[in-house]
Amino acid sequence: MTDVYKVRLEPVGVEFEVEENETILNAAFRQGIALPHGCKEGQCSACKCVQLDGETEMLKYSTFALNDGEKDSGHILMCRALAYSDVEIELLNYDEEVLSKSIPVKQYAGKIVDFQKLTHDIRGVQIELDAPLKFWAGQYVDITVRTEKGEEITRSFSMANPPSETQNLSFIIKKYPDGRFSNELDDGGIRAGAEVRVEGPFGMCFRREERQGPVILVGAGSGMSPVWSILNDQVTSGETRPVLFFYGARTQSDLFKLDEIKALTDAHPEVEFIPVLSHAGDDAGWTGERGFVHECVDRRLKALGCEGQGDVYACGPPPMIDALTPVLFMNDFDSERIFYDKFTPTSGSSGH
Repeated sequence: MTDVYKVRLEPVGVEFEVEENETILNAAFRQGIALPHGCKEGQCSACKCVQLDGETEMLKYSTFALNDGEKDSGHILMCRALAYSDVEIELLNYDEEVLSKSIPVKQYAGKIVDFQKLTHDIRGVQIELDAPLKFWAGQYVDITVRTEKGEEITRSFSMANPPSETQNLSFIIKKYPDGRFSNELDDGGIRAGAEVRVEGPFGMCFRREERQGPVILVGAGSGMSPVWSILNDQVTSGETRPVLFFYGARTQSDLFKLDEIKALTDAHPEVEFIPVLSHAGDDAGWTGERGFVHECVDRRLKALGCEGQGDVYACGPPPMIDALTPVLFMNDFDSERIFYDKFTPTSGSSGH
């Protein structure tokens, strides 16, 4: 018989059950409690908290996420912690709105119905599920697929479609030199019609509703995926907030969805699309913004005099996020108005 223990979260007073050999974070996901998280593998520290009472044991984790001093002072990572008694935990970072909008994590069966080459290193993938998936714009799922050779691959990808499309999911994926999922797509190891398992939703970088000030979207590479979902959800929400949509790319050939973006901005004049090219060089045909996307964001925010008003959703590779962070703080944005999703070629929410 499986042992079951209770977990109590302070200061919010939420309680839930955790089963033997189940991490505290996975138990919360299963019961629809959205706790702070990132990689889900003990690498990023997003789910770090303080254990006030009870007995836990930690699975393998990175000391970058939790150093020895923190461990000795009672800190744990919820994604790595197994309970061996009832446990009481103090959350260090939590969002009342996130907790109120929790969606239980579930597993779905589905199949890949189509994929496209959008640029030399960006792919579009469509998956049809056997049941509706409820999620918030900007969230992601874990996708498991078996290749033609019988190898199982699991990667995390953000939905590009808005939450109104619950069974036909779209994804924008970057092709990395060693990226097994994207390379199998290109090489025929993963074909249209392949069956997949989908688990989710996950992620804290989702669209907040009924807020004041502009919506500032910043994407690069496959960061277009959650940004596109957030953008489409925003324009159909009935809110009339101005939207600044920045997208960083190297050259014009790295831009995509331009026809769809033009149709959207023509229909919704409150949305301004600002592509920024870092390697335009001597491209005389390019009349738009040049440089790195965080530099353009800085210029535009200063010109608008935003002074921390509005919400920022930034999705893309770690160097972009790391460069953008001080820009936002220098423009007076508080951390509770900034939502990030870092994409790297590894696991967790970064597998995009």
